[in-house]
Amino acid sequence: MDVLFAGSGEFGLPTLRALIDAGHNISRVYSQPDRPAGRGKHLTPTPIAQFCLENQIPLTRTADINAEALPTADLFVVIAFGQKISDRLAGHARLGSINLHASLLPRWRGAAPINWAILGGDSITGNSVIRLAQRMDAGAILAQAQTAIAELETAGELHDRLAVTGGPLVLEEVRSLQAGQAIETPQDETKATRALKLSRDVSMLDFSQPADAVARRIRGLFPWPGCRVQLVDSAGRAKARLTLARARSVPAPGQPGIIDADGFVGCSAGRIEIIDVLPDGKRIMPLAAFRNGHPWEPRMRLEPVA
Repeated sequence: MDVLFAGSGEFGLPTLRALIDAGHNISRVYSQPDRPAGRGKHLTPTPIAQFCLENQIPLTRTADINAEALPTADLFVVIAFGQKISDRLAGHARLGSINLHASLLPRWRGAAPINWAILGGDSITGNSVIRLAQRMDAGAILAQAQTAIAELETAGELHDRLAVTGGPLVLEEVRSLQAGQAIETPQDETKATRALKLSRDVSMLDFSQPADAVARRIRGLFPWPGCRVQLVDSAGRAKARLTLARARSVPAPGQPGIIDADGFVGCSAGRIEIIDVLPDGKRIMPLAAFRNGHPWEPRMRLEPVA
């Protein structure tokens, strides 16, 4: 089929590749304009735009897709695009438009479903293929596939897994649409929850919270925006600054924010075991490797920083 594709983030890349590998003609891709990135703030294409530039795929970078004149197409696929698409464009293609969303809708509608699945303590999540609708992520469900969230899985790791498994799910539904066999199921509005957009404000840790909630926040916000802390010794001297990447809750009480004799950090109910950290200016590493070159001693504390 002739397929139009709109996407910006890396989440849509496996599906775009899968559509191409399956023999569909990507007649045009729409992506967000280049944005400043890195220390030099150089204008940088989105991951989708960069892929199109490298593979000679027709590309339009636009700040307003609704102002564009779309070519004729059989299907319009939208994934992690970042702009609201009008009814006119949603109905432009012969078979309409579909969207891949990284949750089991109607749970976690919104901009950050992967993060909120972990923050909310879900044990199961997945992907949904839906029709585009004017209300965010409220379109009829065409297909879903679920997966378990691993005990220590970070939001970044879950993102990558769902991106990969999303491609086959979309292809399966494309075949159903081609054959006229697609089934559309309205969402149950009474079960809808919101996955609000993330900001750095939500990344401030509060060690007076229960250990399980603190551990989930660390995993659910890594790699972005990341839960950053300052390591402070018992004399009040600031040591290393780092982002906590992976943690689990462990039993027995502790003092909130204080490292104990086991190397665990106290919370209001239980303690957390820090497993991986990202020191400023370095790569992610196990806490054991960090401790080879930095003190991590009883009575030291972790102070949350923005």
